[in-house]
This record gives sequence, structure tokens and C-alpha cells, in this order.
Amino acid sequence: MATDTKSKRRLVVSYHNLPIELQEELKKKYPNGYTDSMIRIDKAPGDFFYAVVLETEDTSYLVKIDVKVDGQLEEEEDKEYFDDEIKGADEIIDDSADEGDDD
Repeated sequence: MATDTKSKRRLVVSYHNLPIELQEELKKKYPNGYTDSMIRIDKAPGDFFYAVVLETEDTSYLVKIDVKVDGQLEEEEDKEYFDDEIKGADEIIDDSADEGDDD
């Protein structure tokens, strides 16, 4: 069995440092964007980046993609969705108390 001893070079490169020709190839490969194709690469504890794969004839690129993460705290997000006061709660409590008074 003959095996190919020549393997592809493997490079990690930022999208901004990618040659224009390869940026164009990346746009052709992902015409609708990278969102569904990105993979998360974990580095040191707590450090990571997102990337997409681009294959050429002799090189396999892992292209770093800048991703903006929303800086809002989860608590602030929860406050936006769940107001401290539940509107109509007093009426619900009053209605259920009235139903029990029919004895």
C-alpha cells in the first residue's frame, strides 16, 4: 500500500492578514457568511477565537474571524426581559382569593 508522505501545511492566520486572492476564495466558499461554519478554538484557559477552514492545493488554513461579543451583563439582559413587577398579578391573586370565599 502506497501512502502519500506529502502533507498539507497547516496555518492559522487572521482574515486581515490573508492575501487578497485568498480572501476572495473565502468569500466564494462562504457566499452567505461564516456564521453557520465558524468553529470555536479554545487556547489558554478562558481564551478562545472563532475561525473557518479554507483549503488550498497545498495548505489548510484556519482563518481567524473577528466576532463581536455583546458586552451587556446577563443580569441587565434579564432585567430587560423580566420586569420586577408582573402586571396583572394583583388581579390574579384577588380573583383566586374571591373564589375561595364562596363557602
